[in-house]
Amino acid sequence: MTTVLIADDQPLQRFGSRMLLESQDDMTVVGEATNGSEAVRLAAELHPDVVLMDIRMPGLDGIEATRRITAAGDRTRILIVTTFDLDEYAYAGLRAGASGFLVKDAQPEELLAGIRAVATGDAVVAPSLTRRLLDAYVHHLPSGPSSDAPPQEDPRLASLTDREREILTVIGQGWTNTEIAMRLHLAESTVKTHVGRILAKTGSRDRIQAVILAYDTKLVQPS
Repeated sequence: MTTVLIADDQPLQRFGSRMLLESQDDMTVVGEATNGSEAVRLAAELHPDVVLMDIRMPGLDGIEATRRITAAGDRTRILIVTTFDLDEYAYAGLRAGASGFLVKDAQPEELLAGIRAVATGDAVVAPSLTRRLLDAYVHHLPSGPSSDAPPQEDPRLASLTDREREILTVIGQGWTNTEIAMRLHLAESTVKTHVGRILAKTGSRDRIQAVILAYDTKLVQPS
């Protein structure tokens, strides 16, 4: 059973989402939040598998709420659902740690599929879209005094093998598992094993966060 917390300041939107989710045999709504602060509090109390997070809410917005929930280190994953289909919102949400991004006019089956994907650790936004967003907004990436240092000096990459580093690089370039298998002459099951190890070793919550990591550590440069 996938547990879901709905965070939205519009009562009708929360009601509609609850009705849809509770019509499914494998989902249950454990709570509703009307603003970002309440979402953070309820996520800490209820430990839902997925939070459906609106962006524009009174007080603490959905982006900052996402950042605080993911920073807490819990297993809860965030699926941003908003009326604002703008790249900057998607970018900010993914950088904050969200595992997916959908607009509110998505079909019900798209929302349900998105929740199921996020709950199992998959990403709803395609890696190629993530790369497009990062290319567009790369000037927002943090740059410290060691920004010119080789990527192997980043502690998040220290435990990766050469093959894992290679696969992380092409993940950052938007390659799918099938493309990685074909181009690197590997079995797709082997690729999946490598990807799982990369996520575990680097502390990446999902594939989207791995793409962001590849940019942050300079393994991938904007095109």
